Amino acid sequence: MSPEPNPARHDRDSVARSALALLDEVGLADLSMRRIAAGLDVQPSALYWHFASKQELLAELADRITASIPRGSADVLATARGIRDALFAYRDGAELVLSTYALQLGSSQAQSALTEALRAQGATAPEDRGAAILHFVLGHATLVQQRMHADSYGALPDAGEVDVTAGLDRVFDLGITALAGELSAPVTPPHARA
Repeated sequence: MSPEPNPARHDRDSVARSALALLDEVGLADLSMRRIAAGLDVQPSALYWHFASKQELLAELADRITASIPRGSADVLATARGIRDALFAYRDGAELVLSTYALQLGSSQAQSALTEALRAQGATAPEDRGAAILHFVLGHATLVQQRMHADSYGALPDAGEVDVTAGLDRVFDLGITALAGELSAPVTPPHARA
């Protein structure tokens, strides 16, 4: 029987960095605690010294992915593009951040950045508007990443040398502009709508 691994060999940061590198290599579907542990040459149980659960580790990865989002801009479109770029920086980054956001895990750096930009533009209800824009960004980025994956596996109809994401930047900008274009309109509570 081999001795129990020393969890002090790795710290929380090294586990998260290793997991993020593995995410980029194998994708979210194949990112398991067992695989992360194997990459660190420890038993899977050693990871739980640093993260109470896989969900906690995924929340940490989502926070690291969104940490590069530029802050302090009053330009909502530029902020949204910054979020999208951060999500695209890692394989399945959009799906990972979307899933942790849906489960309310981790911080909300992306929504905070949007709320700050909206507040700087004088938008009414910047928190609600930031959430709406973030939902669009997460959905759009997930769609684009899935298309790129499908194309890389040959799962899309053969279109020759056509960019499978062609036109999607224009759709993204149009969606953000449409959502942000209502900045001066008051938010009507759902129960007050006819």
